[in-house]
Amino acid sequence: MGKESAGEASPKKDKLSFKQVAGNNIFAVRLGGSISRSIVINSFFSMLTGYFEWVFFDGIFMKRVIGGLDAGEDYKTILIFIGLSGLFFFISNAYYQYCENVVFPLERTKLYGGIYSKLYRKAANVDLKCYEDPDFYNRYTMAIDGADIKVADIIKNFWGVIVGAAATAYVFKLMFDIDKLSVLFIIFPLIGNFVFANLKNKAEFKRYKEQAPNEKVINYVSRMMYLPDGAKEIRLSNIFSIMKRQFRDATKSNVKVAKKYSFVNMHLNFWRITFTFTAIFEGVLLYASYRAGVKGSISLAQLTIMSSLMVASTWILIGLFDSIMALNKNGIFINNLRGFLEYKEEIPEDLDGDIPSGEFESIEFRNVSFSYKDERTIKDLSFKINKDEIAALVGHNGAGKTTIIKLMLRLYDPNEGMILYNGRDIKTYNLHAYREIFATTFQDFKIFGMTIKENILMGRHFDNEDEAVIRALKRAGVYDKVVTLKDGINTMMTKEFDEEGAVLSGGESQKLAVARTFLKESPVKIFDEPSSALDPIAEYELFKNIMKEGKDHTMLFISHRLSSVKNCDKVFMLEKGRLIEEGSHEELMKLDGQYAKMYRRQAMNYLSIEEEGEVIV
Repeated sequence: MGKESAGEASPKKDKLSFKQVAGNNIFAVRLGGSISRSIVINSFFSMLTGYFEWVFFDGIFMKRVIGGLDAGEDYKTILIFIGLSGLFFFISNAYYQYCENVVFPLERTKLYGGIYSKLYRKAANVDLKCYEDPDFYNRYTMAIDGADIKVADIIKNFWGVIVGAAATAYVFKLMFDIDKLSVLFIIFPLIGNFVFANLKNKAEFKRYKEQAPNEKVINYVSRMMYLPDGAKEIRLSNIFSIMKRQFRDATKSNVKVAKKYSFVNMHLNFWRITFTFTAIFEGVLLYASYRAGVKGSISLAQLTIMSSLMVASTWILIGLFDSIMALNKNGIFINNLRGFLEYKEEIPEDLDGDIPSGEFESIEFRNVSFSYKDERTIKDLSFKINKDEIAALVGHNGAGKTTIIKLMLRLYDPNEGMILYNGRDIKTYNLHAYREIFATTFQDFKIFGMTIKENILMGRHFDNEDEAVIRALKRAGVYDKVVTLKDGINTMMTKEFDEEGAVLSGGESQKLAVARTFLKESPVKIFDEPSSALDPIAEYELFKNIMKEGKDHTMLFISHRLSSVKNCDKVFMLEKGRLIEEGSHEELMKLDGQYAKMYRRQAMNYLSIEEEGEVIV
């Protein structure tokens, strides 16, 4: 997923050291505390009162009552102690119920919102290339999978270990006072939890990792079945059979993985329960009965108290070991969350630097090369666009045109060479301020589940916003459609949140994306295949308006239809990441190279438009 933060475990490692697991748990407690201090504090006191009830009842209450009765103590005094103890248990239980039913549900909701806000902010900040890395999605999926539940569980078990260890020490002291050998029975739950439960947790984590890629496929197919994105294609083609096969294959793979680990988990769980429960329960009772009945070395009262303490110590130990194992398990799972949140971006969105001049002079690529996944897609590229020029990038698919735009916008950084804005390396500029120089329409634009107005403004604010939006829609040639909708520019797009939401055609949606670029006041405007979904007539009208925009702005656009670049000042012909031809349309036609060859091949497709006798100005 890119650079790893200091101290972060490699994503390729299945096994983490104790130090890394402990660090992950401390990270989770701090993360939870930064969002909800209440859940940390109340988790501590809830765990404290819970363990104290066990210690008090079996270590103090039973000893006081049975010992008092055995010693012939005044019955009234014992009743008062029982009454006060009952009051304590009532208050303790009331607090526990208050935490479980009021505090924790509310604070977990707050924790959920806080953690996912951090995750979404981070997702919006990570390098663009992360989204093109399948491993990133696997790690991101594991990071967000019940992140809030895991953090809340870690906070609870963090205090469970601390309080449980103190409770265990105290109960063992009480047992030691009665019988020194009784404390040796701790070896059984130690084996059950530290050996077999630990092995079981590791096996479950391996199973989880092996199933994660399949879960990604299952979630994708499920999402496609209820989102409108592919609804038409699913109904008008046989693509559903392929999706069904993908879903079936992923499910079968998950079943195979589950079978692979089922016997191992059953085997390990059997021995965990045997050592943790059966051995200590049966062993303690047999030993205590032997001491009292055969040896006669302890009294019946001591037998009762020791048996009670053994039961208490067993449950305290089980709780302690469960907390330790849960911390170990969640510490492994939380490694993905920590790694994601601590990921160090190569191009962080808040990258500071000098504020670039708003007066555009030039943008220049100087010997720029760029590789994606060890494949060089841009090779020693040099070109320059000056103020008020209209330039175009043309070439076959895979020539590197869109990659050049991403490099220009600093969504990527080149591996070699540099990109200059007004003669200075763009890396020296404040990233946000630098990107504000450009208004861009991408080929793979996205229409969001918001109103048309919000889709055009994209979070920006203007004076007389309605008028500005309408003006942009008119220039993009889509206002006539918008005005027919029930709520005009306030119409909700898509039907995801509104049954009456508008679903526009591909061409109309593309015009909305173009309107965003028309609205934004920037010295440089970039259009990446802005007419790919339009018919020739609509394309002609759109480019006429784009060219008008070029009178006051520097323009750069990508188009696979060369008829639209005839009036550009510069045309850059690309092939496999290299610049092979450069010049105006007339110059390149005279050169009679690859551009001229490509243009002639397309000539018949736009001949009818030229015959209308109109000239784009």
